[in-house]
Amino acid sequence: MVERKESFKGNAPKTAREAVCAFANDLPNHRRPGVVFIGAKDDGSPSGIQITDELLRQLSDIKTDGHIVPPPTLFVEKRLLRGAEMAVITVAPSDSPPVRCQGRIHIRVGPRRAIASAQDERILNEKRRHRDLPFDAQPVPTATLADLSRRLFEEEYLPSAFAPDVLDANGRSYEQRLAACKMIASTDDPTPTVVGLLTLGIRTRDAIPGAYIQFLRINGCAWSDTIVDEAAIDGPLSQMLRRIDEKLAAHNRTSLQFTKNPIEERQPRYPLVALQQLVRNAVMHRTYEATHAPIKVYWFDDRIEIISPGGPFGTVTRENFGQPGVTDYRNPNVAEALRVLGYVQRFGFGIQIARSELAKNGNPPPVFDVTDQVVMCRLEGTGAMP
Repeated sequence: MVERKESFKGNAPKTAREAVCAFANDLPNHRRPGVVFIGAKDDGSPSGIQITDELLRQLSDIKTDGHIVPPPTLFVEKRLLRGAEMAVITVAPSDSPPVRCQGRIHIRVGPRRAIASAQDERILNEKRRHRDLPFDAQPVPTATLADLSRRLFEEEYLPSAFAPDVLDANGRSYEQRLAACKMIASTDDPTPTVVGLLTLGIRTRDAIPGAYIQFLRINGCAWSDTIVDEAAIDGPLSQMLRRIDEKLAAHNRTSLQFTKNPIEERQPRYPLVALQQLVRNAVMHRTYEATHAPIKVYWFDDRIEIISPGGPFGTVTRENFGQPGVTDYRNPNVAEALRVLGYVQRFGFGIQIARSELAKNGNPPPVFDVTDQVVMCRLEGTGAMP
């Protein structure tokens, strides 16, 4: 239940993440937290390193830097042990195993780490079935294996989810691979899960009616003005996000400035990166349960409104919404899928990236209207366009 590192340099960041992954998987079913000590030798004596705020920040980033999916539950603190400072990472067992670190499932075998075998993965999948699953990991009884795209899974998702050497050595069946990625309930019960249908579904909205983005381009500033473009954008997550990216880029005019500087300047009405981050944030954090409402992206002449069903979740409240470092996951497995597909680089940073990009482009900061049922984000243009 313990791993020690003399410092957080060299190979230690990699092996510490692997240890966190293994403790989160809790294959032996200890049902107790595992602990990683930074600043301790193998015999437990202090190594004498200085525990700085920067080191504690780096350790805290293990939770959200995207190397470990789904994000583990961990706590980082500085403790005085044996008369010296140490950093302590406490890792809670995951309710949704298997947990992967850079495409590999790490487990504890006695006092050491190892890579999970096919049998180990089966046990972890069974542990997930018998715990209180988040909604996105629950099976959808009306769906069958035929509702998932095998081509999309094997050609797009798997190569992104697993390291190449793991795939090369993989003798697992199609159902075992789907279960390991949480796309079906288990190998014994190949019923697609919510995240399976969202990620690989051939007709996702047959089972999850609200799983789409409603896009409107309104020629004016009022709801009663003429709609010049409309689309219901659905399909698997990767396809849906590619299509909404295309819509956002097509309507995002760029102004040219010739008179103020000798070199031509180009300024988009909105920074595309900010729009992408906010829409993807809505896809990740919206509620898919007990609602048929889509995500709404309404583009007016003077503003864009992004409306996401479902209010704050978990540790996120109406008061602290959008604050740096405050994040929780209504859909941890959807978050994992978006990370695997490359649409999320670091968990918990989407709103901060959007704010930064808007400021650099000269846009006002985003305004969030948060209720218990919905989150609306309002963006204003630069004013460079009429």
